Amino acid sequence: MTEKQTGSVTEQDEVWVDDISDLYDEEYSEAQKKEMTELYDSSLKEIREGEIIEGKIVNIGPTGVAVDIGFKSEGLIPLDEFDDIKALNRGDMISVYLESVESSGGNLDLSKRKADFMRVWEQVQKVHDEQTIVQGTCLRRVKGGIVVDLFGIEAFLPGSQIDVYPVRDFDALIGQTMDFKIVKLNELRKNIVLSRKIILEKDLNQRKDETLKELQVGDTVEAIVKNITDFGVFVDINGLDGLIYITDLSWGRVNHPSEVCKLDEKINIQILDIDYDKKRVSAGLKQLTPHPWDGIEERFPEGSKVTGKVVSITDYGAFIEIEKGIEGLIHISEMSWVQHVKHPSAYLHLGDIIEAVVLNIKKDEKKISLGLKQLEPDPWQIIENKYPVGTKHKGIVRSLTQFGAFVELEEGIDGLVHISDLSWTKKLKHAKEIVKKGEEIEVIVLDINKEERRIALGYKQTLEDPWEEFAKILVEGYATKCKVTKKVDKGLVLDLEEPAIEGFAPKNLVHNFNGISEGQEMEFIVDSYNADARKVFMRSGDMASKKDLEANVVNAEPEEAPAPAVEEKPEEDAPAAE
Repeated sequence: MTEKQTGSVTEQDEVWVDDISDLYDEEYSEAQKKEMTELYDSSLKEIREGEIIEGKIVNIGPTGVAVDIGFKSEGLIPLDEFDDIKALNRGDMISVYLESVESSGGNLDLSKRKADFMRVWEQVQKVHDEQTIVQGTCLRRVKGGIVVDLFGIEAFLPGSQIDVYPVRDFDALIGQTMDFKIVKLNELRKNIVLSRKIILEKDLNQRKDETLKELQVGDTVEAIVKNITDFGVFVDINGLDGLIYITDLSWGRVNHPSEVCKLDEKINIQILDIDYDKKRVSAGLKQLTPHPWDGIEERFPEGSKVTGKVVSITDYGAFIEIEKGIEGLIHISEMSWVQHVKHPSAYLHLGDIIEAVVLNIKKDEKKISLGLKQLEPDPWQIIENKYPVGTKHKGIVRSLTQFGAFVELEEGIDGLVHISDLSWTKKLKHAKEIVKKGEEIEVIVLDINKEERRIALGYKQTLEDPWEEFAKILVEGYATKCKVTKKVDKGLVLDLEEPAIEGFAPKNLVHNFNGISEGQEMEFIVDSYNADARKVFMRSGDMASKKDLEANVVNAEPEEAPAPAVEEKPEEDAPAAE
């Protein structure tokens, strides 16, 4: 049978035929044509859809390649399914995939790409079934992993299956050729899942066993930092997993392990413990350096100055790192000689580099006491020279209380003016009756207690004592208008109109005592005056004086009834405030 008779297209004739009977209308009889058609149709029974078939290239056109697989018509395969069009020639035999046959006389649907894929898929299935190691090239990064070229088709490598350790940079693997195992196939979707980790784990387990046999607690070995967490550093000790807790990284304070180690860094460590069942170890880094408290007293003798960094601030003080692993405490009381420090943050801040003085070392307790104020002279040591008793100074009223006023003589040096030293004449309930906060006043130093760091000041002492002048006015029998400010069991507390001072009228010298009430104004007479004690005693105008009462008691006849009880010492019975 000639080329034209078999239905193939020659170079001279590129006419496509849809039915083989069209070629034989003029050359064969009906019986011959029927016989030939039956023979041709019988050959089609051996061709099945979904199979790979060998075919011959009969023509290469502008849109596709015509392939004869022995069917009554050729199939046309698009050009984009061929990698190198120039390498194709008429007559070449190629493998194609028969996707569908429309009918016994219809066109064929062929695919070169699927044929290639099916052949590779057969190879992939064999590799998977036999669990052999294959090589692939990382093509590109995708969500969750990497796409790998395996035998010319794409496979998926999950991020968790790349390495035995977490992979930090997926992009660095692109373009690399590696060994893989196929761990999963999806026949329906034609998906391939790879693993590199499974290969590495096998080698890793072998190295772990070898390392465990050789390793001993106390050994110093080299390790590689593989991961850094908040609580420590994971290292690889020749395949064996090791963990350095944050507390074993440094003798000093470590806020985060990344301050000490870097990823992929090679470090020397000491083996602290080995877990043979779980095949992992605990290691330490600080153990390779001397303990910082060894020789501490020689390096930092008491009284010496040190420089350190503020690493922590609390309500009671600040911790200063003067060396890795050596922290001292500056107590809040050691921050200033003169100021009342409410919180250490008023003086120091985290990260400050400061100087301090070593006050005390307790090596057994690993405690160092430091001082900040000791860098300057103690102003209280020379306080008596600067503010001698009896000298007058100016100061600012900083605070007021019921018992007095605190006056600042200089920054950090306060003295107290007791309420009794604010006025010569008034009995005060609160210091604010005389002075105001923020006011500048003159005071006199009355007393200094250097040990307790206290200064007693006087305000009224800066003024002339009026009681000597009052003696000229407050003679016995002097009458003046008074106001009852307080009524007590023993008498009346009075405010004299002239002079404006306070007096006291004993109960036995007051007429109609029970009928008098606080706030009432009435005239009283001076009964006695004591300039030294700064007290004046008053009586009602129609009452006998104290002296007369005492005289009556002395002159009374024995047989007479005793005189009414008399207050012998009204001065002593008067309230202390008067």
